[in-house]
Amino acid sequence: MATLAEILQNFDPNNIGVDNGNLLGLPFDYDSAQIIVFGIPWEVTVSYGTGTAQAPRVILDASRQLDIYDFDNPDGWKQGIFMAEIPQDILEKNESLRQDASRIIECLEQGNSVEDSPELTQILDKINQECQAVNQWLFTQAKAAMSQGKQVAIIGGDHSSPLGYMQALAEQYPDYGILHIDAHADLRNAYEGFEFSHASIMFNALKLPQISKLVQVGIRDFCHDEVKLIQQSNGRVSTYYDPMLKQKLYAGIPWLEVCKQIVSELPQNVYISFDVDGLDPKLCPSTGTPVPGGLELEQVYCLFREVVHSGRQIIGFDVCEVGNAEWDGNVGARAVYKLCNLMSLSQNNRK
Repeated sequence: MATLAEILQNFDPNNIGVDNGNLLGLPFDYDSAQIIVFGIPWEVTVSYGTGTAQAPRVILDASRQLDIYDFDNPDGWKQGIFMAEIPQDILEKNESLRQDASRIIECLEQGNSVEDSPELTQILDKINQECQAVNQWLFTQAKAAMSQGKQVAIIGGDHSSPLGYMQALAEQYPDYGILHIDAHADLRNAYEGFEFSHASIMFNALKLPQISKLVQVGIRDFCHDEVKLIQQSNGRVSTYYDPMLKQKLYAGIPWLEVCKQIVSELPQNVYISFDVDGLDPKLCPSTGTPVPGGLELEQVYCLFREVVHSGRQIIGFDVCEVGNAEWDGNVGARAVYKLCNLMSLSQNNRK
């Protein structure tokens, strides 16, 4: 087995991206890489468009078209990035359970109650159990990687995908915050009856006492209960709604100044949860629940850079809700690679 030094000596970053099963065609394996990326092909509870279960594959395929030079961290690739094999058993289970979940959603959309149907109640219980099993699988995988001193990144699937990793981080970090990019607040309690719904990820994350702060950016589609939860959180949740952000920009306030204000609310250790529907839909038009408005990709990168420039440490991240389309995969792959490089840079804040 080649050492990291041998891998770096023999790899030409100017060459074409080879189809070797790894992101960008990078030459690393699990042992030699510092960052392990897990793809979670899961979208059982999606309530609008489908296709995000294919995102890990779409991003992997698109990543070979990226050039490796990164302005923020030109040598970032040298840290070693390895994408674990996409678990086909999870994908197959997703495809089966997605059909069952559709029956539940259809029942609710017709104004009926799931509780009135013993069959649907049983299906709902099964879906909740299987979602929990995926969380546990990711928890175990993330813990194993972190125990070897590696960092972990997640590619969803829908936005429910990274919960197991958040739980694993909570066992390693007694205090961390989440920087959440999204069109949606994701603060619904068991949306449509699904305990681990894509619309409930941040509601579930807040059950972890180690998460001291949730800072949301780009939110523009939400319900009254979510606003109430935010208002009654005693400052634990800060939400930068997209219309208000736009109003600041229209008033001439520089985006960099806005970013500094957002980052100032975060603790030292920061987890980034990036739902691509937080972007302008032209960037990821096949995302599961697109909403007009949103951020440019460089605006998001600027915000992430400020996390690093502030001296904070990025302890992990996810990129979720990328649609099953080539352009979406292209944008998603760039977001994943950028966050890998910024996470590596932020480690210097710990040294």
